[in-house]
Amino acid sequence: MLWLKAEELLSNQDKTIYWLSKQTGISVSSLYYLRDGKLKKPSFELMCKIADALGVSLDYFRETEGDK
Repeated sequence: MLWLKAEELLSNQDKTIYWLSKQTGISVSSLYYLRDGKLKKPSFELMCKIADALGVSLDYFRETEGDK
């Protein structure tokens, strides 16, 4: 769910996972682990970096489909 939201933002902003890696300092492999579900509990710091790079608040990733 979390990665789907990040992926949607990347797509809407015409950005790539490589761009996100450069902006956040998070390795591409770590982002792929997150995407593939191998990183089950991303750290607060990691999520802050992703949210900042994508221009959204952390709350964006907490919303569920029913909240919209």
